Amino acid sequence: MVQPHRHRHVLGVTHNATNADAAAAVTAAKKAAPMWRALSYADRAAIFLRAADLLAGPWRDTLNGATILGQSKSVYQAEIDAACELIDFLRFNVHFGQNLLAEQPLSSAGMWNRFDHRPLEGFVYAVTPFNFTAIAGNLPAAPALMGNTVVWKPSPTQQFAAHFTMRLFEAAGLPPGVINMVTGDGIAVSEVALADPDLAGIHFTGSTKTFQTLWQTVGQNLTGYRSYPRLVGETGGKDFVIAHASAEPDGLVTALVRGAFEYQGQKCSAASRAYVPRSLWEGGVRDALAATADSLTYGDVTDLANFGGAVIDARAFAKHAAALDLVKNSASCTVIAGGTADDSEGWFVRPTVVECGDPEHEIFTTEYFGPILAVHVYDDARFEDVVKQAEGIAPYALTGSVFATDRRAVDWASNALRYAAGNFYINDKPTGAVVGQQPFGGARASGTNDKAGSWHNLIRWTSPRTIKETFVPPTDHTYPHMG
Repeated sequence: MVQPHRHRHVLGVTHNATNADAAAAVTAAKKAAPMWRALSYADRAAIFLRAADLLAGPWRDTLNGATILGQSKSVYQAEIDAACELIDFLRFNVHFGQNLLAEQPLSSAGMWNRFDHRPLEGFVYAVTPFNFTAIAGNLPAAPALMGNTVVWKPSPTQQFAAHFTMRLFEAAGLPPGVINMVTGDGIAVSEVALADPDLAGIHFTGSTKTFQTLWQTVGQNLTGYRSYPRLVGETGGKDFVIAHASAEPDGLVTALVRGAFEYQGQKCSAASRAYVPRSLWEGGVRDALAATADSLTYGDVTDLANFGGAVIDARAFAKHAAALDLVKNSASCTVIAGGTADDSEGWFVRPTVVECGDPEHEIFTTEYFGPILAVHVYDDARFEDVVKQAEGIAPYALTGSVFATDRRAVDWASNALRYAAGNFYINDKPTGAVVGQQPFGGARASGTNDKAGSWHNLIRWTSPRTIKETFVPPTDHTYPHMG
């Protein structure tokens, strides 16, 4: 494990899991299941509420520091992730879980109907991403809160913070076997977990391709499972910002800069394509956006003066460098800010703005997951045409935003883009969803839209049993019409 912004600096060495390690984790999860599901919801919730309080206090610096160093996040980005968002997940999950358990069916006179919100029958396989420590902690914690045991496979490039997250859960009193973290080779772990007849669910955040592979494998193994596994996934995005001619220019520029270049564009929700009317673009937005992007400093994230750090690893760096070469050699594209990359000390890619005249160019459809913003400039009168094109040009539907002060334009675009984004923003950047305020998730190639941080997600980790109790059973089998 290395620091992305100083890749010669080794943070630690981690074990590369084998099939045997994965099998041991699955066995541990199964062994712990009867004990864990027998605990009351209150007893399980108390552990995660204690973890939230520990994270808000003595563990805060540890999780933030691990996220800063291991994932190259600025102090601010680490704080809103590893501390604030993970605390929110843990606390709001308990709140929403209580509300879910309180939902009970009606009972007529002489009977009592109720739901038994059982855990799933088997274990949950949680596969987590590099970009958010909060998501990495929530994906195993949410099913566990609802009484499931979990095999947790963190991203290799997030294992430093994941290690401390696991220690946090243990410090809060999580019993052995409830969450079983297995590091290293995802293929080796998946081979075992997905072949086990007791696989009950997958909780996933990562690439669209990986989620599709997991889904296909589950389909191939379907007849061998005890039950149909619940598949919950949040995957890729090609998230948009569409500006109307009535948009406020300064707010638009700020949203594009923050939405595209915070955490080096490595948020699932990051703005990676924008559509700007010519009047605004030529009236100052172009120059302001380019100048601001060029002024951003990426470097060692322990230097508080830096806006951002490095991309996560050499593979990501190579992908972004190739994308920059592509647009530089494209006749329809012009790089107006950034456009360079340097991996001599860290995996640094400059904040890049590309003006592209072809709205169907790869740069508007392919998720690069880096600090590259594509901008298409359109004639003001073509707003509706541009919205329609933006709606369907990419396979994803995660986040998007519209900037306008004309309420008719806002209303029209909101309706036209109803299925283009699971999280839709008006006059705001498409990033920064807050647990309990903007439940997060998208559809199409972006996932199952099960809204992490809400009851929509928690209900996926329960298998309700309906119970009817009759207080005085009938003793006559006949009905009145029989005479």
